[in-house]
Amino acid sequence: MKIDCVFSGGGVKAYAFLGALESIEQKELSIQRTAGTSAGSILAAFLAAGYTSTEIRKLMDSLDLSLFLDPPKLTTLIPGSKWFFLYFQMGIYKGNRFENWLHTQLANKNVHTFSDLKEQALRVVVSDLTLGKLVVIPDDLKDIYGIDPAHFPVSKAVRMSAGFPYFFMPKKMPGKVNMKSIIVDGGLLSNFPLWLFKNDKGDMKRPVLGVQLSESIELQKPRKISNAQNMLHALFSTMKQAHDTRYISKSNEDNIIFIPVKSIHATDFNIDDATKQSLIVQGKSSAAVFLKHWPNGN
Repeated sequence: MKIDCVFSGGGVKAYAFLGALESIEQKELSIQRTAGTSAGSILAAFLAAGYTSTEIRKLMDSLDLSLFLDPPKLTTLIPGSKWFFLYFQMGIYKGNRFENWLHTQLANKNVHTFSDLKEQALRVVVSDLTLGKLVVIPDDLKDIYGIDPAHFPVSKAVRMSAGFPYFFMPKKMPGKVNMKSIIVDGGLLSNFPLWLFKNDKGDMKRPVLGVQLSESIELQKPRKISNAQNMLHALFSTMKQAHDTRYISKSNEDNIIFIPVKSIHATDFNIDDATKQSLIVQGKSSAAVFLKHWPNGN
């Protein structure tokens, strides 16, 4: 059966997606269009480029995530200078190694720009802080920035979507206004863009399957907030969830694979192989249980 698929954000916890993809393929579901935010955009881009779950897992199994941590060279020479970059460059790591890796993997499938993909095969969500807008790439590039999406690199779109605030330095986009837009993680405004494949009437072309790295909306527990750090974490989490919760009704939940990943921080790029495998197993089992009765509860 042909379906469309949407992947949520979640940082390194996205290893769970690899297991979920294996269950989706075993169910003989053929993904036609994909969409994603942050880490979910990585999986979405690889699928749109023609990678299979086996190929994606091979890429990720051999990957040392810590190689993506690329602070400016000055920080290795002058202790404490990372706070200078955090303040003025708004991030600790440049994110260039991550983007270059994405470019290489996509190029191996002859995908460089959105013109190399099938029409509407991929949608990536980013947050434009300058304009205060949620932006969908490639859909909004022409109207908002005057950029031809046919010439826009897929790797750049994914890098922007995964630009976790203060962790990676934000990317800048030239546009129709005199100042460049500051672009950060799409999860800030929509961490789970399940709504992307609905038309103006709220209809969908084919079944849409969502994969979410959290518990069901009804099972999420209240947050304990006792200090400023707790409050900052809760602030970001609330912002990420608020937009999407409006669109996840009880009926929509019947089309979402919830993978309850806990005790792993989204930016822990030093997780070991055992943790990665545990995430994959959890993703596969959660998806397998869900897909026994999907779609339409059959």
